[in-house]
Amino acid sequence: MRDLDDTDRTIIRLLLENARRPYSDLADHVDLSPPAVADRIDRLEDLGVIEGFTLDLDSSMLREGVEVLVDLAVDPGQTEAVAESLADLERVEHQYVTADARVVVHAALGPGGVDDLLAGVDTDHLREVDVSLLSDASWTPRISEASLAVDCDECGNAVTTEGESAVIDGTRYHFCCGSCLANFEERFEELQSGI
Repeated sequence: MRDLDDTDRTIIRLLLENARRPYSDLADHVDLSPPAVADRIDRLEDLGVIEGFTLDLDSSMLREGVEVLVDLAVDPGQTEAVAESLADLERVEHQYVTADARVVVHAALGPGGVDDLLAGVDTDHLREVDVSLLSDASWTPRISEASLAVDCDECGNAVTTEGESAVIDGTRYHFCCGSCLANFEERFEELQSGI
């Protein structure tokens, strides 16, 4: 498995600017053919670096409400449950979970305010709620000189450039070494034969 190179990073930057950019335009920027660019994008999707091509909406144009940042201090061990209860709410734009048991959401409050937003959350596990009115919000992902950070699907170790990838039953898996790949395939075959 090879790491990201400057061409991969340039393609990602260009797609961040405009995800609908044609392969021919990307190819002109990186001095490759459109099929070669398509192959690189397919590889980045297979690796999970690119998870999809999405729209960037100006939510202030589409829904009513006051834009706020809600910072919830959560009892240790309850962070995941609180985050899950907020994840699918229509009014939540972005959500962040911190290492110190906090869940922070960027949301548009409706007429019911914070109480309405938190209606589905078990408030017994909240230690503190802090709400800040936002005057502006922007999201600008950056790639800089990032390197590939893939975990082995067998042992969990980091997959380096010596790692291997394999498509098994239609899904791409990544491994840090040939031994992990062999162990995974063996266990997969045992499971398949036991079905």
